[in-house]
Amino acid sequence: MHDLRPVVLSLLIAFAATASADERIAFNRDIRPILSDKCFACHGPDKNHRQAELRLDTRDGARADRDGSIAVVPGKPDESALVERITHADADLRMPPAEARKDLTPAEIDLLRRWIAAGAVYEDHWAYVPPKRPDLPAVAQRGWAANEIDLFLLEKLEAAKLAPAPEADQVTLLRRLHFDLIGLPPTPAEVDAFLADDSPEAWERVVDRLLASPHYGERMAMYWLDLVRYADTVGYHGDQEHHTTLYRDYVIQAFRENKPFDVFTLEQLAGDLLPEPTVDQRIASGYNRLLQTSHEGGVQQKEYLAKYGADRVRNFSAVWLGGTMGCAECHDHKYDPYTQADFYSLIAILADIDDFQTFKGGDTSPTKRLPEIEALSPFDRQRIADIDAEIVALGRQTGEGDAAVETRADVETQIAALRTEREQLEKRVRKQMVTAAIEPRPIRLLPRGDWLDDSGPLMTARTPEFLPGIAAEGRISRLDLARWLTSPEQPQTARVFVNRLWYLLFGKGLSRSLDDFGSQGEVPSHPELLDWLAVEFRERGWDVKHMVKRIVMSSTYRQSSIPSDDHLRLDPQNRLFGRQNRFRLQAEMIRDNALAVSGLLVDRVGGPSARPYQPAGYYAHLNFPTRSYLPDNDDSQYRRGVYVHWQRQYLHPMLRAFDAPSREECTAERIVSNTPTSALTLLNDPTFLEAARVLAVRVLEQTDRDDDGKLAWLWREVLSREATGEELAVLRRLLEANRTEYTERPETAQAFLDVGLAPRPKDYPLPEVAAWSAVCRALLNLNETISRN
Repeated sequence: MHDLRPVVLSLLIAFAATASADERIAFNRDIRPILSDKCFACHGPDKNHRQAELRLDTRDGARADRDGSIAVVPGKPDESALVERITHADADLRMPPAEARKDLTPAEIDLLRRWIAAGAVYEDHWAYVPPKRPDLPAVAQRGWAANEIDLFLLEKLEAAKLAPAPEADQVTLLRRLHFDLIGLPPTPAEVDAFLADDSPEAWERVVDRLLASPHYGERMAMYWLDLVRYADTVGYHGDQEHHTTLYRDYVIQAFRENKPFDVFTLEQLAGDLLPEPTVDQRIASGYNRLLQTSHEGGVQQKEYLAKYGADRVRNFSAVWLGGTMGCAECHDHKYDPYTQADFYSLIAILADIDDFQTFKGGDTSPTKRLPEIEALSPFDRQRIADIDAEIVALGRQTGEGDAAVETRADVETQIAALRTEREQLEKRVRKQMVTAAIEPRPIRLLPRGDWLDDSGPLMTARTPEFLPGIAAEGRISRLDLARWLTSPEQPQTARVFVNRLWYLLFGKGLSRSLDDFGSQGEVPSHPELLDWLAVEFRERGWDVKHMVKRIVMSSTYRQSSIPSDDHLRLDPQNRLFGRQNRFRLQAEMIRDNALAVSGLLVDRVGGPSARPYQPAGYYAHLNFPTRSYLPDNDDSQYRRGVYVHWQRQYLHPMLRAFDAPSREECTAERIVSNTPTSALTLLNDPTFLEAARVLAVRVLEQTDRDDDGKLAWLWREVLSREATGEELAVLRRLLEANRTEYTERPETAQAFLDVGLAPRPKDYPLPEVAAWSAVCRALLNLNETISRN
């Protein structure tokens, strides 16, 4: 179980504790977080470790008569043993015990007392009740609302006596939308076009254009690959490479074509079980093979089969349920209703995945991860289909006379070129590990998670008992499990996904606990809105683009991220979303942005993983087998970050510096740190140095501009907006200082020319190239450059 998020929890309690005395106390919002944090570890769902036979997570448990002592007597706090024990004068008898270090605050004690006095009403956990579409709230400022989303936000803002922030300026809006939907900055031409379009449909046109962009799939895939812990290597022991890049391409294409999320789910969990599965469905089933595996010769097969089963359940529950079922591997969950039997029953559903062939792999890299198939990426297959259609169309172009002869010659030339391209595409076949079903192996519950202990009962394949079950004839399969996830009665899947979409577009979820929809997670700030979005998602056919568009078309999304004094005073954490959030770009986007504004970015979708520059010797301790990192020496060097080789044990230093995960486990939210290492990476990583130099040459090519004109042009290229006079003055001083430095010491200027593959500029004096490169490097280092506002 991961640690509680103390800041989030304390804020939640503070909000609840400061409620007026006559406000209705809600169990899920106000009481459950206190009991979960302070009491459930000893008095919660885990029956094997429950103390004093007292259970506080259920109404019946709290009201049970235990030898004349009742923990919670509705309406009578002074007769409730809970109140007696949490306020006891004797420290040895006071609860929680001192050794737990979970002391209740006076505000928490008061809230518990008031809750009991009001009747001690329990509620089912919000995440385990199927969402229903709530009524739209009535608001005073209805004219501000662009769609239903705004009504839910505005209701709480009006109750807090806060006004929504004004709309952000047009350049900020466009830049925000570009980073959110495609992960790349707008070009100056795109900025100009948007500023020139004063029609009411201008914003929607940009939204539709970006949703239709091929880059949209790449941006969405970045997040999904974090969730499913996609990597190019096995993780354990020798961390050898394995064949999985076609799965990454499948994910990109799925988001590009807007594959319904229920189909997307089914193909990944059970694509191999579909009747006559397509190539893409078999590739999608590679999701089941993304876990870490060991290829060390001495592994105990039984031990690693247990590891693999547990890994799959952890990831499955995190990705689709927002659950922490990993806590139930060794005992019943201490905070949520998941039991140890639930954990191993899910392993039983997944027990038909053939893991035995994994043990045939060795210390080679790539290692064998059978079963595998050979296939082309969906992009190559689509291009081949387009080529075939073009050849057929060209073959119909006939005529008579001399003109026809010339036409036929031209057509034959075109057809020959297309056939050559087709032959090259057919050579791009790659291997991909896939799922193959075998007779399900028997699964036993492992007492205390001990793989050596066979005394536990044989498990039946089923879903967690407290959730709606699966009506299936015979054994429940992965196909049944996938369909269950997106069934109307399943309460979690839709909520979990739309909450994560909100996070992608606001930097925080409606529930900020993106990976824990249980008792230890945060109650949504706007539960009705979360339910409305979940139902909308399900009833609209699990249409991801529809949901993204609904959110970005809202007035809420288009607010400025600059807080007013009232917002800072009454809602400093922006829990009411009365403004947008500002946050640093993710690692891949920071790199993509530098490549894009410099002109280096290579727009090629799919394919083998890219290998950017990396420090020599970084793999020195990587063994079985020993390896040396060879960076790409062609234009693959400049491909997007979503394609960068992901070595679990030795993640690329640039990615690590900006908090990218190693992808050993599901990552629903990346941390955001601010360290000297990240600043040094922006200054010295060869990719950023080369981008600065190439951008500097582009500046020098603006021969019709003087220095001030070039600086203004450069600022707009990097930041999309016009520079202020003060900003230009700072850049001018920086340029002159570097001109002087590199003119007096030309040998130091050579460093900019010695980095990277891009051609070295020959038409400009070396000190001048270096001086402008230094200015470009400074701009690429700006906080504004690497932030989404």
